Amino acid sequence: MQKNYQQKTLGILGGGQLGRMVIQSAINYNIDIHILDPDSNAPCKTICQKFVQGSLTDFDTVYAFGRECDVITIEIENVNTDALAKLAKEGKEVYPQPHLIKLIQDKRSQKSFYEERGIPTAEFILTENKEDVHLQVDFLPAVNKLGREGYDGRGVQILKSKEELHKAFDAPGLLEKLIDFEKEISVIVARNKQGEVITYPSVECSFHPTANLVEFLFAPAEISPELEQKAQEIAKKVILELDLIGILAVEMFVTKEGEILVNEIAPRPHNSGHHTIEANFTSQFEQHLRAVLDMPLGNTDLRCPAAMVNLLGEDGYSGEAFVEGLDEAIRQKGVYIHLYGKKLTKPFRKMGHVTLLDENVEQLKQRAKEIKEIIKIKA
Repeated sequence: MQKNYQQKTLGILGGGQLGRMVIQSAINYNIDIHILDPDSNAPCKTICQKFVQGSLTDFDTVYAFGRECDVITIEIENVNTDALAKLAKEGKEVYPQPHLIKLIQDKRSQKSFYEERGIPTAEFILTENKEDVHLQVDFLPAVNKLGREGYDGRGVQILKSKEELHKAFDAPGLLEKLIDFEKEISVIVARNKQGEVITYPSVECSFHPTANLVEFLFAPAEISPELEQKAQEIAKKVILELDLIGILAVEMFVTKEGEILVNEIAPRPHNSGHHTIEANFTSQFEQHLRAVLDMPLGNTDLRCPAAMVNLLGEDGYSGEAFVEGLDEAIRQKGVYIHLYGKKLTKPFRKMGHVTLLDENVEQLKQRAKEIKEIIKIKA
């Protein structure tokens, strides 16, 4: 007899904050969650049914973990896809599909995929090493990206002129034409096995000036209805062209000429969807569960304009984390605190986030900046 989703064990590769928030949604459905993570103090450890400490990139470890689960998913891309492919071949449900995780792991194959499938993206050149980059001086200014293992602002740098070429990455990567963009937006899109596809309203991302991480997020994005429709259509096209099951964050640039270009994608819950826990009828975390367990997808309408503030470890502090300003913050209406259970802080480490709800969009922006100054994570 086939198991229904409540009887299935869901294994998640990665035990960080994204997995933690997936578990918080899964609790409402009595879903049994197993976690694999190399960190003995991973944020998921204390709230999952079973925690396995081990490498996410080791074939045998991932394979052994997956054999104990009915469905396997990820909360981080840097995993052993060969083990996942073997598990899928043996009948385990693995979503997103292993070959798609492998494609997305490398920004080079990501960009080539966009080009092949007619998905709008910035002009780019693939490079093998530093010497290759040096040959492309006429392509500058450009963004130099490592092909693999760049995340949270790492493995990405701007090369403006010939004088900066010495900084180029000496590994397979790419050069992407530097876009003079108006805004950075993100659309989260979900798809289940039945072929249902649903998108979330686009959000606007504001980045930290030095850490290259999202500092503030505002929903909905302040763009025209025409651009909003275009962004939604592009996100749907990407997930359909991939034939991906699960959730996908599609990061995009809105150019000053009114074009929308895909920057990068992530096949998992994403920082640009954290606000959905309070701000939308279905959170991205519940939606990911629904998609990979082949449940009906949930309504994604925005209940109320929202802002999200990433709580990053303060510069200059490393050690056991201490959160300042919580009492002052939670006295305010429409403030929702999410701490990720990380014991140790270091500069710019993602330690939590705050979601704010307010019908007044201008007031919302001001309040987000104030919350950023009130809550500080130090050691």
